[in-house]
Amino acid sequence: MEQIARTAKQLANLVRQRRTELRLTQAELASRIALRQSTVSALETSANVRTATLLSSLAALDLEMVIRPRTKASAKDIEAIF
Repeated sequence: MEQIARTAKQLANLVRQRRTELRLTQAELASRIALRQSTVSALETSANVRTATLLSSLAALDLEMVIRPRTKASAKDIEAIF
């Protein structure tokens, strides 16, 4: 199912949601991407992380980022999804 994330917080929530769906701990995900658990924690709390770290995390979770023109839904509508 396609999800929309317009803010760092929304993206962080999607990463955390997918990790838990796969029944992975933060440490297990960190091991898959050769980083520390604290980095995964930072990603899931919408802290500043490198783009490469984000993309590696998405790949490890079998996710991909799609860039497209923004839809006209309001931020409130998007928040309702979460």
